[in-house]
Amino acid sequence: MAFAESQNPLRVYRIPQSRYIDAVRWLSPVSPSDRFAAIAYFDADTNSPSIEIAYVDPNPQSSSPTLTPQSSWTSHSRISSLRTAHSTPQPLLAAATFSGSLHILASDLINGGVMESEATVSQLGFHSGPVSAVDLREGGTECVSVGEDGRVNLVSFVGDSSKLNYRRIFDSNGLVGYTAVKWASPSEFATGGYGFGIQWWDQRTPGGPVLQFKGNWCQGKTSGIVHSIDIHPSRKHTCLAGGSSGTIFAWDRRAAQQPIVLSGAGTGEASNSLLSESEVWEVQYDRYTRRSNIGNISSTRILPVMICSEDGILAVIEQGEEPLELLAEPCAINSFDIDRQNPSNVICSLEWESLAILTRS
Repeated sequence: MAFAESQNPLRVYRIPQSRYIDAVRWLSPVSPSDRFAAIAYFDADTNSPSIEIAYVDPNPQSSSPTLTPQSSWTSHSRISSLRTAHSTPQPLLAAATFSGSLHILASDLINGGVMESEATVSQLGFHSGPVSAVDLREGGTECVSVGEDGRVNLVSFVGDSSKLNYRRIFDSNGLVGYTAVKWASPSEFATGGYGFGIQWWDQRTPGGPVLQFKGNWCQGKTSGIVHSIDIHPSRKHTCLAGGSSGTIFAWDRRAAQQPIVLSGAGTGEASNSLLSESEVWEVQYDRYTRRSNIGNISSTRILPVMICSEDGILAVIEQGEEPLELLAEPCAINSFDIDRQNPSNVICSLEWESLAILTRS
């Protein structure tokens, strides 16, 4: 695989940790100079999972940034998915677990990042087994959860986040499993699962997905799984997905069953179209773009995408161009997040108990 060379200076800082990192997310800042991150840890020695709020000090007088723990919340079960709603001064976090529960946490970044558990959904029947993925709607009023049990649940905050109600949107009774979810609008969201399939849901049309994208395009690799979905706020007609066998593709809902393959299965081309040969764990649209006006990009063209993979690749891929490699680690990169306020900053978790912070200048 040929990679393009970065035209901009890239600084990479690796910060060793003493625990395994399951997920990491930036939090909305309370001031331009303050940066906080939410980190989901798992201590294998004590079998204790937790979520920690850390202050990220850029530390210009030193050779690398520093992480200062602000507060911590201990979970009864390992974290399977972590999402944030970008609201200040109290950003909300949705943390799902392998035991099938959902926890809504609030962190007061003005008063030292104090984190409290606002509410929990753990009733029998919420999910049977692990919650595969959750996503918080912008504004933090609703959360959607999915699982391999085939259940799709909508959790609503009644009045405030201390009172949660949930209702079952759909239950396939295990015939179909879901592994990824992403809000597209206040009433619409997309899910992904086995066979590289994507489903489009609209709460105004109950009973099941209103549109489905089937994975029969991927040259027999129907055992593939969609691990991550992203939807750009200016391109809500397009679902971006990453999954098994290094597959990265987009589904334009206006084009029925024809995918736009950026890498991996279904390309039918030479190996240089394969960015990664392993699982693509996360995909996000990269808002740090070289283009001066993103609005000038055709609506049929896929915007730049950042991915991380099991074989240690963190890269940016753009349709029709060579991928830009940011990191090539000897271990898996399990998750990453792009700073919304300053997209030049990226934080990611490495399999070997480390965090990496990248600054693109």
